[in-house]
Amino acid sequence: MEKIGFGGGCHWCTEAVFQSLRGVEKVEQGFVKADPPHDSFSEAVLIEFDVAAIPLETLIEVHLRTHASTSHHKMRGKYRSAVYVFDSRQASESQRALKILEQGFDQPLVTQILEHKEFKLSDQRFQNYYVSNPDRPFCKSYIDPKLKLLTARFSSNFKII
Repeated sequence: MEKIGFGGGCHWCTEAVFQSLRGVEKVEQGFVKADPPHDSFSEAVLIEFDVAAIPLETLIEVHLRTHASTSHHKMRGKYRSAVYVFDSRQASESQRALKILEQGFDQPLVTQILEHKEFKLSDQRFQNYYVSNPDRPFCKSYIDPKLKLLTARFSSNFKII
């Protein structure tokens, strides 16, 4: 098992996206920070995954396709677009994947590769948000479209949650 972090949009959405992938064994929703100037907490998830079941490049592509990875919008402080790595090998692999995947986007990616420094879990009442609340308006409006994209574009990696 390997561990990596992803941030970019609402962590309720990001949690549901990664919970729906085969090979992802654990998803922790919360807030992460990196080194300055990225040392404020930003919404993110930490995941544990089986590299034999789902490669890191696929995880990164899923992440890029399920949040505004090319936008410098005003909420980037709360929703930092990043891959949070735990070692130099992950950093190199992630940089290489971003460079390759960026070719499939109309605009440059804003997603950064940052070293994970600290993580704190979301309040328990928000954990497994989509699984616990699939019929809530937020889930219907924001999470369901992301899961629909996964079923269409990443069907071999998709599992029903």
